[in-house]
Amino acid sequence: VQLQASGGGLVQAGGSLRLSCAASGRTFSRYNMGWFRQAPGKEREYVAAISWSGGATDYADSMKGRFTISRSNAKNTMYLQMNSLKPEDTGVYYCAAQTEIEFYSETYSRREEYNLWGQGTLVTVSS
Repeated sequence: VQLQASGGGLVQAGGSLRLSCAASGRTFSRYNMGWFRQAPGKEREYVAAISWSGGATDYADSMKGRFTISRSNAKNTMYLQMNSLKPEDTGVYYCAAQTEIEFYSETYSRREEYNLWGQGTLVTVSS
């Protein structure tokens, strides 16, 4: 499985963006997945996670109520809908998957819990 993130861009504060993470391979639907982001000069931080079926989701506190994670296993794609964007949301957004465990419903919030990463897509929020 390989992951390809897209959908980033430049948006004004208060605006919205929808990120996508497309996965190659037929086993996408088996894995728990997540989104992380990295602002310039900062550590990569957790954004949101979703279980393999989509039945469980989790968010970092600062994203709750503004971001929505979802997935379409039929399309091998995970999404991150971001609303009410703030300048501090600026960064490179990465999608990740835990491919060593299949069909186990869990939402992982730590970087080390993921073993597969996409290349990232840049989100810039202007004030």
